[in-house]
Amino acid sequence: MAKKAIDKKQIRHIAISGNIGAGKTTLTKILSKNFGWIPHFEDVENNPYLNDFYEDMPRWSFNLQVYFLNSRFRTIIDIQKGEEIIIQDRTIHEDAMIFAPNLHSMGLMSTRDFENYTRLFETLSSLIRPPDLLIYLKASVPTLVNQIQKRGREYEDNLRLDYLRRLNEYYEKWTTGYKSGRMMVVDVDKTNFVDDEDAQADIINRVRAELYGLF
Repeated sequence: MAKKAIDKKQIRHIAISGNIGAGKTTLTKILSKNFGWIPHFEDVENNPYLNDFYEDMPRWSFNLQVYFLNSRFRTIIDIQKGEEIIIQDRTIHEDAMIFAPNLHSMGLMSTRDFENYTRLFETLSSLIRPPDLLIYLKASVPTLVNQIQKRGREYEDNLRLDYLRRLNEYYEKWTTGYKSGRMMVVDVDKTNFVDDEDAQADIINRVRAELYGLF
């Protein structure tokens, strides 16, 4: 049975989630261009903590996660106040449900900092709505590594395979239990939307059906 379409007037926020290297930025650009949505990207170049974090994760993990939390919270508030449809590269929920718990479980964030961060997230999340559609880019570690190497960001050279693997496990746990709204899963291992126009068209059609119905 086809899903009921969302009221077009209510659609404000499309979000793309996925591990490091899954292709979030690329798909954000594709969907933004096709639907005329305004893209919002992670500002990795001007992040004051990212390079330090990759050099010394235990020292900078809390600072980095609070920076992301504040940045994405402010973005969502702007989206909810605005009239335009925004497509966002990564969500505030990934910070709290995946990256922070993973850092804590790996001993890279202290229990004191993690509990403080979690309480802060709970406070902020009570003030925002989930995205109208969440698109999850599911990818295996080999696919992630291949795409990370292709883009050649220097600060990602120190990423460990076990770090990506653990993130994937948290993503699976989060997305499997996701009940906050609509979610569409894209298998990146089988869908080369970077180079294949047919794959791009298929995703565009799936997104259109999720938001506006089949007819």
